[in-house]
Amino acid sequence: MKAFCTLLKNELKLNIRNMNMVIFAVILPLAVLVILGLLYGTSPAAGGVDYTFLEQSIGALCSISICAGGLMGLPLVTAEYRERKVLKRFRVTPISPGMLLAVEFLIYVLYALVSLSLLLLVSWLGWGVHLHGSWGGFALSWLLTVLSTLSIGMMAGGIARNTKSASIIACVLYFPMLIFSGATLPLEVMPETMQRMIRIFPITQGIQLMKSAFLDLTAEPPALPIVMMLGVTLACSGIAVKCFRWE
Repeated sequence: MKAFCTLLKNELKLNIRNMNMVIFAVILPLAVLVILGLLYGTSPAAGGVDYTFLEQSIGALCSISICAGGLMGLPLVTAEYRERKVLKRFRVTPISPGMLLAVEFLIYVLYALVSLSLLLLVSWLGWGVHLHGSWGGFALSWLLTVLSTLSIGMMAGGIARNTKSASIIACVLYFPMLIFSGATLPLEVMPETMQRMIRIFPITQGIQLMKSAFLDLTAEPPALPIVMMLGVTLACSGIAVKCFRWE
């Protein structure tokens, strides 16, 4: 446990100094929130509904941070450490692949949690955004989205040979999920055929679950998205640990 805490402390310091994730996982979602707030204010999301456009968008805004950390930050930092022989040095220490991946995983969970807290606080103070549904349901939906998305990034970083291949994998994962999952473009404005196709993304399922829980649109969370995200988390985490290479 001491080794885990020491590694977490050092890796978190290095990550914050880099500033990339501070900008893309914390500042960017907050900037998008402010822009949407200035554009739409407290306008209803649609005619006849009792929730605003911002309240409808909270789940999507949360996913911007999750995408940045899980699909860009996590794969790139793991591959960079492998290419720079940092992982090779770790190999002769008590640190195991599982511990190293768990530390990096936890760092990006913390980024997503900080982003979520700031989004909820600023949206409440600035535009009166409040939860219509269940905090428990929303928290569970958020956590499942974080776990499934970060596990994909952990798998990509575990199998990438170098920074170049990790960058390619990260871009292939990051941009389609960011643009077409509902994080930036609302799912409702997409053609029906495209909506069916992009539902294979776990983050798409997560955004819809967060939206439903936040706005209280469904009485019970659907089982299929939950099972799907849990399956992705277990499968990708297992592959990441099994296929992990020190060099």
